[in-house]
Amino acid sequence: MLISTALAGLGLGLSLIIAIGAQNVFVLRQGIRREHVFVVAAICALSDLALIMVGVSGIGAVLTAVPWLVEVIRWAGAAFLVTYGVLAARRALRPSGEALVADGEAGDASETTDAPWREDARVGTPAAPPRPGASASSTATLTRRTTGTLATAVLTCLALTWLNPHVYLDTVFLLGSVANTHGELRWVFAAGAGLASLLWFFGLAYGARLLGGVLASPRAWRVLDGVIAVVMVVLGVLLVLPH
Repeated sequence: MLISTALAGLGLGLSLIIAIGAQNVFVLRQGIRREHVFVVAAICALSDLALIMVGVSGIGAVLTAVPWLVEVIRWAGAAFLVTYGVLAARRALRPSGEALVADGEAGDASETTDAPWREDARVGTPAAPPRPGASASSTATLTRRTTGTLATAVLTCLALTWLNPHVYLDTVFLLGSVANTHGELRWVFAAGAGLASLLWFFGLAYGARLLGGVLASPRAWRVLDGVIAVVMVVLGVLLVLPH
């Protein structure tokens, strides 16, 4: 009984979060960029766990008494998504040499392999050639030359998570309601749903690294940013359209 209840929670949890949404797109991009991957995945997973606990504990019912709060979150989330989409579109239209590059020796981010078209986006100058005698193994790891700040990644991740009204409708109301149908085993159900969040976000964040070779050029990043821009703007518009 315990296992079946936990598996039910795992299944419902995965079905609610495995979808192309703003949060997943951001986690995927951070994973591909290899920037603050653990922190971003942890924030998403822990946020989900907190929301699941709120729903299962019955606190979610309080929000039904203040429907205007969900409306405020809806419009704020839409504004944020559209803004993020516009910024992604700007990166796609006005690239700054952003690409995955191969590092030189560990800890030295100023050296790259034989890719003369790669530029240092911070200073706008061609990347330095590799040191003579550098081994192939020292240039095997793909990383990004330019990185966003941790604070920016954290704030963006929090906004994409907590300003999304669907996270309250799905995780707090729907999942919480289903969990409470299991009576005394509702927390076992919640544990299964929480495990789904952990598996999904960390799997998505770290699994995204497999796309590193595909995105080893500025053009690929322009395409990715273009797709992200479209997804974010569409999701933002859909949030405010009548249902």
